Amino acid sequence: MLRYHADMKISVLQMNTRSDKSANLEQARGLASRAIEADAPDMLVLPEVFAFMGSSVADKRAAAEELPASGDAGGPAYESLREMARGHGVFVHGGSFVERAGDEFFNTTIAFDRSGNELARYRKIHLFDVSTPDGREYRESATFGAGREIVTYRAGDLTVGCSICYDLRFAELYRALAEAGADVIMVPAAFTLPTGKDHWEVLLRARAIETQTFVVAAAQTGTYREGNDERASWGHSMVVDPWGHILAQARDGTGHATATVELDYLELVRQRIPVADHRVL
Repeated sequence: MLRYHADMKISVLQMNTRSDKSANLEQARGLASRAIEADAPDMLVLPEVFAFMGSSVADKRAAAEELPASGDAGGPAYESLREMARGHGVFVHGGSFVERAGDEFFNTTIAFDRSGNELARYRKIHLFDVSTPDGREYRESATFGAGREIVTYRAGDLTVGCSICYDLRFAELYRALAEAGADVIMVPAAFTLPTGKDHWEVLLRARAIETQTFVVAAAQTGTYREGNDERASWGHSMVVDPWGHILAQARDGTGHATATVELDYLELVRQRIPVADHRVL
């Protein structure tokens, strides 16, 4: 018998972040306000590196913020997320921004409850050190260290699992999040245009189907400068249900998309195909 759960309406914000931190934070606040006004969501989800993107390694590290101790004030990105949650009375899954921890730097997600209390911190585990089909090289490890902890948190009736962008290619992380009880797995991202057009939707739908979770993916879109090189992000932020259906998808350009996560439907999918009960390896 299905148990009643409260549904949660989630909006993904699709941004075009560049190397002006103040302008990026203002863009995030504006998109959040428009999503709240249009759809009245319970949760806002921002993309990867929403506060600063592009430029040089030195500039990225200069834009980093130390995370505060519990209850203390944080830097501009941290406080923007906290005020977004508190001001609108919503949960906020803060995409990611550059964290400074002593001499180390991390690509870090922060999540907040409706009152602006911090719920979770997640440091990106898998770093994007690749050459894409267009010949561009990406060396995330030149800026960031790798996280080590698998992170989930509670948001209302939901258990939320944390991942960031390139993590999406590592199914073992998503299985671990599902085994930790995740109902929803977040994928804030800045997928490149060449990889995104071929792999983004396929991977998101596959992760949702195999983990039997909702997958919520807020993405960067459009162009930005990396040194002297102009690069482009794929966009196509979306929410995917545990059957692999796309419930909502952002249009081209900045904006948002909203869908409702129905936990009773999640339970129904898991009852129909009890993958967790059948697993032998």
